[in-house]
Amino acid sequence: MIAKLNIKKLAKFFLIILATLSLGACTRFMGEPNIGVSRTGEQVTSSAAPNASTTAAPSNSTAQSEEHTRIINSYGGVYNNRTAQIMVANVSSKLLLAARQGNSKFTVTILDSPDVNAFALPGGFIYVTRGLLALANDESELAAVLSHEIAHVILNHARARSDRTRTSQIVDKVINSVLGGDSETDQTAARSRLSLAAFSQSQELAADKEGILIAGRAGYDPHAAARLLSSMQRQTVLASGQQENLDDFLATHPSTPDRIERAIKSARSFGAPGIGRVGRSSYLSAISGLRFGPSPNQGVIIGQKFVQPTLGFTFSVPKEYKLQYSQAAIVAVANNGAALRFDSAKVPSTMSLANYLRAGWITGLKPETVQSDKQGNIEIAYGDAQTSQWIFRVSVVRFEGEVYRFIFAAKNDNIKFENAAKSTLQSFRRAGNKDIAQIKNSSITLVTAKSGDRISNLVNKMANINDASSVFLVLNDLYQDDPLIIGQQYKIVTIE
Repeated sequence: MIAKLNIKKLAKFFLIILATLSLGACTRFMGEPNIGVSRTGEQVTSSAAPNASTTAAPSNSTAQSEEHTRIINSYGGVYNNRTAQIMVANVSSKLLLAARQGNSKFTVTILDSPDVNAFALPGGFIYVTRGLLALANDESELAAVLSHEIAHVILNHARARSDRTRTSQIVDKVINSVLGGDSETDQTAARSRLSLAAFSQSQELAADKEGILIAGRAGYDPHAAARLLSSMQRQTVLASGQQENLDDFLATHPSTPDRIERAIKSARSFGAPGIGRVGRSSYLSAISGLRFGPSPNQGVIIGQKFVQPTLGFTFSVPKEYKLQYSQAAIVAVANNGAALRFDSAKVPSTMSLANYLRAGWITGLKPETVQSDKQGNIEIAYGDAQTSQWIFRVSVVRFEGEVYRFIFAAKNDNIKFENAAKSTLQSFRRAGNKDIAQIKNSSITLVTAKSGDRISNLVNKMANINDASSVFLVLNDLYQDDPLIIGQQYKIVTIE
């Protein structure tokens, strides 16, 4: 059955989902830990846990295993980087031993997402995004995040399963009723389920304190938590100018100056800054070559063009529209206030696209405007809808068995709006070799500061990176007037 879309609410969709996400905090993990590392078709074992499995779920629960798969899919899949995976597993092992969880079994997964986040799920699943690995500068900072998650388990902060199930059902209804989405496959739904298992502010502060104690007992610098919280705040400010909807650690782990001060106070119970293992050199070596930014496999925005190399298609928007990534979609906003959402939908192969448009999921549809056509071998259909406040032009495309949707919305109808919708639909085609060749891979590269080097010298090595100076400063936890340390390695972003 096709879920109904209330077209009047489409413009409010992002606000609804953003409000839903803002309820979130951490989710708990349970288990009995050896440390496994999720990989595709290859086993990787931590030296601290020589018998850890990397492919089997650590829990017998089918529901937990399905949730594990759903989370991986919603965050772009597993990021396979052997050196980084082993490093994360080793840090996790030390923390779990310090937390007196040494007999438990966990699976650690690096998610192929640029978001700065880390979390855990019931059944012994720990997740770290490559975005967080790129932001952290040493092992102790990574340990600060992982120990925070472990602390929630020790302090019994996890909500009852029935509460999580009930809130998940609410999210599913929002996805289905607002956008006609499939809550089983929709990335926003999966992330919302995760973030809805919220912890209170007092629980977050308690997890901070316990996490710092765990990291300190494991021999790591206990002051790393305050450092990384500060870096995360700066990263959030930087990212807010690049992406409308943030999905990062601070969105689910609220940070305030007071929280950072509390972290510093907890760390001082071990001693002044300068104690404990930092592990900068080994950490940077482990993340050298790490992919940075959106994964090309998930689609790349190149000016007015979006190219999806994995699925093999591309399309372009008019010059007055600015493309940007959003959760489970690509969106574009024009300087006149018109907007576009591009996403996918599950449609039975036996159903024509015209019948799909008429299937009742678009309130306000004008049935007489629905038409079918072909662009080469690509099946398309389109139609118009109107409410008291909005004009919509909805187009659907069937390509390689998958269905994609262009939903244009504007307050007023005019020839420019009509042409924008038409030209964008007409631009949809199979991606060619020239399109694929335009995709560039960005990655973390290490450079060593030499005598006389200033920050500007290293920033100049980041050619074709937007706002390179800010990116460099945030990635290295530096400020503009800070001196570089001769012989020390720093992170830059390079394009291959």
